Amino acid sequence: MGENLTDWLGDNGWAIWLSLAFLLGVAEILSLDLVLIMLAVGALAGAAVAVLAPGLWWLQILSAAGVSVLMLLLLRPTLMKRVRNMPGYRSSTAKLVGSTGIAVSQIDKHGGEIKVDGQSWTARPYISEVVIEQGTEIEVYEIDGAIAVVYPKHGALP
Repeated sequence: MGENLTDWLGDNGWAIWLSLAFLLGVAEILSLDLVLIMLAVGALAGAAVAVLAPGLWWLQILSAAGVSVLMLLLLRPTLMKRVRNMPGYRSSTAKLVGSTGIAVSQIDKHGGEIKVDGQSWTARPYISEVVIEQGTEIEVYEIDGAIAVVYPKHGALP
């Protein structure tokens, strides 16, 4: 039985490529990063070559890799630009604004560390003179590059 399946897959490489394309497409739905779908299109190209040239594995792999790389380099940047310009789009860092977390270390004008949604961030206080003690519940005011600007959640803003 196993030998028959191996023989069948060897004769029908397109089925492997289609299965890979399907799995990558499903994984893309979960990640929404527009990378796996580009790889899925490459796998479809490999399937097409497998139908036309079933014995040429090197050509199937080359075409799948080539189409994937071209899609990633040429199409993905354009699609990502469109997605980012859509109304209501917020990046993952923009979604942090307003989130609450905990000061993992003391936060002062020289910096500190917070934990928000399980992620560690370098942080500085919203008001440079304020010192936020370790263990204080904080709220993210803004993201400045890779630094979260925070203030104590239960403290008053001036």
